[in-house]
This record gives sequence, structure tokens and C-alpha cells, in this order.
Amino acid sequence: MEAVRISDLTKYYGKIRGIERVSLTVAKGEFFGFIGPNGAGKSTTIRTLLGLIRPTSGEAQILGLDIEKDKEKILARVGYLPSEAVFYSGMRVRDVLKFSADLRKKDCRKTADQLCERLQLDTSRKVEELSFGNRKKTAIVCALQHEPELLLLDEPTSGLDPLMQKEFFEILRERNREGTTIFLSSHILSEIQRNCTRAAIIREGQIIACGSVEELSRTSARRISIHGQAEIVDLEGVRDLQVSAEGLNFLYSGDMNRLLAVLARGNIRDLSISEPDLEEVFMHYYDARVERSCVPCSHGKE
Repeated sequence: MEAVRISDLTKYYGKIRGIERVSLTVAKGEFFGFIGPNGAGKSTTIRTLLGLIRPTSGEAQILGLDIEKDKEKILARVGYLPSEAVFYSGMRVRDVLKFSADLRKKDCRKTADQLCERLQLDTSRKVEELSFGNRKKTAIVCALQHEPELLLLDEPTSGLDPLMQKEFFEILRERNREGTTIFLSSHILSEIQRNCTRAAIIREGQIIACGSVEELSRTSARRISIHGQAEIVDLEGVRDLQVSAEGLNFLYSGDMNRLLAVLARGNIRDLSISEPDLEEVFMHYYDARVERSCVPCSHGKE
């Protein structure tokens, strides 16, 4: 049984597109990445899966349960972390955690205490006094303390400092090793590459690429920055070429050995080869979406 199965899921807000014909599956126990820029449809997909908004068409199941007919059963078995956490004013952190646990009729104090210690969260603080980062920590504990079978995480690291991000992902990896399925939505490609086994890229409400993280990374272009002079006119795989008095900057998706051979004939003072930013990766897949996309996105364990 899949943890998540989505078939042609579509959501329109009036005439405004949210998501359109999204199809993918996530196996139980997977650490799955869902990446796209702001406004791509990541949050709409997650909120629809949770029954927080109704789909316009299509269908989906969470842990074998229908997202419209079995909403309450799904919420009892899932942990959800929204991109922005909002709490009732006047409550202290410990009150928020207890309130969240009581909604699930479960004593979560032991797990909550462990999470708060690892995330350095002061439970005596009032929520209106919390920084954005500490609000995010509070939401993380709420999502994880009842030890759900599936975690739906929407931009979970925004507001966390690097040390807390590291600890947070260590917690997620521990949970995943114990069997928890993790669906991680992010616009930070490096988070997906370091932690996920498979991923789907969503752009303008549609899945444009899906597969193992290794496959998606291997087909990505690279950003090349050159200080100096080089003749690359006949070099295949060059896009987004920017020329300045100092040198060249471009995206390259061709043979790296060929590139180095061409550059060796020039006058190069410095060379930088780096991962492109996420929007550039999207453009790379968007330009070749017919060849590289695999919709529906299946884990191959039917």
C-alpha cells in the first residue's frame, strides 16, 4: 500500500489555477521531496491532501484512505507542518503542545519533551513573544509529537538557523529509519538532494519531472562562471549566456570534458562550476519536459 496516491488532482480557485492534473505515488517508508518555486502549487497540493480545501476534480488517498470521505481518520495518522504557523494568542508553548496532543487524544509529553530539548524550545514562553524561528519549532513539535505514520512538511526549515536545520533533519532521518513516511515540500534543492530518495518537481501547478533524486540531479545543468576569455560559440549545451568585461557566465548541460577542453584553449584566470539555483533547474526541466517528465510519478512497487 502506498502512503500517498494522487490521480489527476486538480484545484481551481474560481478561474485561478492552483494545481492541474497532479498524479504521483509515494511508497510507505519513503523520504519524498516535492520541490517548486513559490506559487507552483506545493501548498495547494498538501492542503488538498489533508482535506483543508476540496479538490475541483481528481482523487487521492492517504494511507489507503480517501481524502474526502476519511478526512478525520487521515488527520489522526498524519503530522502536518504548515509553511507559516499561527497559534492562539495568550497561550504558552506548553499549552499549544498539550492542545495539539489532546486533539488526537494522546499523551505526547515524553516525546514532546525530547523534541523540545533537541530543538532548544522554551515551553514557558507565550506564543506572541516567539520569534519566527521559535514559532516554527513549536509547529515542528506539534507535527511530530504524536509519532504519525506520515509527515507532510511544507517549507519546514524557513526561520530555522543552520544548527537547528541540521538537528531537524537528523530527527527526520531517525523517524524515517523507524518507518515514518516523509513528504517534504521545499524550494531549496539542497535539502531534497541531501535527504530524499525520490522527488517530483512542480511548476505552474503541474508535475514536470519526477524520479530518483540521483536522476534529477544528474540531468541538471551547471552554472559556469569564467573570469577571463574563452571561445564557446560552437559549444553545445550552453544556455543563458551572459558576457561582461570580466568574463562569461552561463548554464551548461553538455559534456563536461568537452567544456574543459574548450576552456583550456582560452585565457582563463578563474573558473567556478556550481549547482544552479532552483529556478534554473526548473527551466532546465521545463525546456525538456516531454523527454524527462514521468507522470504519473510511480515508485515502481505496484
